[in-house]
Amino acid sequence: MKLSIGIVGLPNVGKSTLFNALTKKCVPAENYPFCTIDPSVGVVPVPDGRVDRLSELSKSKKKIPAVIEFVDIAGLVAGASKGEGLGNAFLSHIRETDAIAHVVRSFIDKDITHVSGTVSPQNDAEVIELELILADMQTVEKRTASNERDAKRGNKEAVARQELLLELKKLLEDGKPARSLVLGKDDETSVRFMKELNLLSAKPLLYVINTSEACDNAEVSFPGMTVKIDPVFEAGLDTLIKKSYELLGLITFFTTGEDETRAWTIKKESTAPLAGSAIHTDFKDKFIRAQVISSDDLLRTGSYAKAREQGLVRTEGKEYVVQDGDVIEFLI
Repeated sequence: MKLSIGIVGLPNVGKSTLFNALTKKCVPAENYPFCTIDPSVGVVPVPDGRVDRLSELSKSKKKIPAVIEFVDIAGLVAGASKGEGLGNAFLSHIRETDAIAHVVRSFIDKDITHVSGTVSPQNDAEVIELELILADMQTVEKRTASNERDAKRGNKEAVARQELLLELKKLLEDGKPARSLVLGKDDETSVRFMKELNLLSAKPLLYVINTSEACDNAEVSFPGMTVKIDPVFEAGLDTLIKKSYELLGLITFFTTGEDETRAWTIKKESTAPLAGSAIHTDFKDKFIRAQVISSDDLLRTGSYAKAREQGLVRTEGKEYVVQDGDVIEFLI
């Protein structure tokens, strides 16, 4: 499953330093099929000791961790929504990602100038958020105008879209991001349309506070998901990777054997056949059943044989919702 986190922020807040620190964590190419794709995209392994322990238990020849993709996006400036700086290119790069790691600078260093002249994490965050909201307002206004004719004709889906667009417009005009709009889980039409709109301020957001052990730091307080890092000393990077994985709503299941132990990435609430499709489409289309055990139980008992003796290996069908840490053998 390919999902990406865009590293976003003002100039000189440490985005590229963070990106470089993250991509240094890639394992050697001969052991692992991904690393840096190009100078601005890197695929980083998700720290997970279960992969190592399962590999040892199975005496696997190879082990492959779950991964997450980070995209280093050029620094934004105020007015980007109107084309200032890299403007449209910056916004289009964010649009291609699935979530945002918003880097704000808290370290105070007179040798590294701040774009506004003063280090203020809250102000930096507000500048970025405002530009995303302004860009989304343009998107919503265009869609409202193009959808209006069908809505006036009484097309039910167009009417529903128009109601959602007007609600979004009011929200954005009030300075609130689209992610603050709450949709019912059963409102499939609105959920689908929100995905189609692909609004920037609707993307899941993680604040990354760039601190420094070598400098004074400004006070920081943000709502929502936050992680502090010091990319120079590589402190907090594992936590950032794990929280980014969580931000995307991802979990991990495992396959393990003599040939390979591998962590597979799936969305939360995935059923067994859908999880199997991460390996091969046949595991979804021809799914019969799955043998499942939690990695904790398998590692605690030390072998499949002992786990079976204790009744810890279960047979699950198509409706089974895979849990984080499951070790699964698919039967087709």
